[in-house]
Amino acid sequence: MSKLAVNLSMIFTEVPLIERFALARKHGFDHVEIQFPYELSVEQIRTQLEQHHLSLCLINAPAGDLMQGGLGLAGIPGREREFFHGIQQAARYATLLNVPSVNILSGKQPYDADLLPCLEVLSKNLKLACHVLTDYHVQPVFEMVNGTDMPRFLIQNIAQAQDMLDAVNNPALKIQYDCYHMAMMGEDVLEGLQENITQIGHIQFADCPNRHEPNTGSIAYDKIFYWLKHSSYQGYIAAEYKPSNHSEQSFGWKTQFFANIS
Repeated sequence: MSKLAVNLSMIFTEVPLIERFALARKHGFDHVEIQFPYELSVEQIRTQLEQHHLSLCLINAPAGDLMQGGLGLAGIPGREREFFHGIQQAARYATLLNVPSVNILSGKQPYDADLLPCLEVLSKNLKLACHVLTDYHVQPVFEMVNGTDMPRFLIQNIAQAQDMLDAVNNPALKIQYDCYHMAMMGEDVLEGLQENITQIGHIQFADCPNRHEPNTGSIAYDKIFYWLKHSSYQGYIAAEYKPSNHSEQSFGWKTQFFANIS
């Protein structure tokens, strides 16, 4: 059976990150994910996880300036050394905190660079990430991000992700499948899951188009969650949305769809 998680970087943002672990436990979650946990020390995070009986199921590798509007690291020629240091930092956090998966954000094509060299750098860096992370028994994943929210992102749809899996050619590498991003790209979200589930290592969800909680947009999560519950998928399903109101008032979907999954 799948395991349900809540993203502490996008939910419970009414309080500082270190206070969000307690709120995750209050609302019945056993698992949490954090996009970039590096503002807290390993010791601070471990204390919160132990105190509130939580597991940390996913973190992102450092992505440089990507979240501030920059290009990022993984697919950017000339930033290979910075990527290497970032994946080492992610491996350290994942190992010390028993995190099963690390997500790698591909980055954006520079205006003055051709696409092919960027994809070649991304492929080499993903191969490196596979080598580093699997040495610590951590699964590397990478995700598709829609081109509306992040123009020129190197991997935007399923076909591009499949091409990159072929280029890396390492069975350890899996896709992080974000339902919101796929809906924004015009993909059939359920069909994408059904056709690629064996290559998916982690799933995230938010509704579309406003990236709020389920039942606020156009994605048929009743069908998606029903299928996932009855599929072979054993990984995490993580709520990664921007609450439409106060975070603590956004969990109607949890009662509706996940009454028996924590």
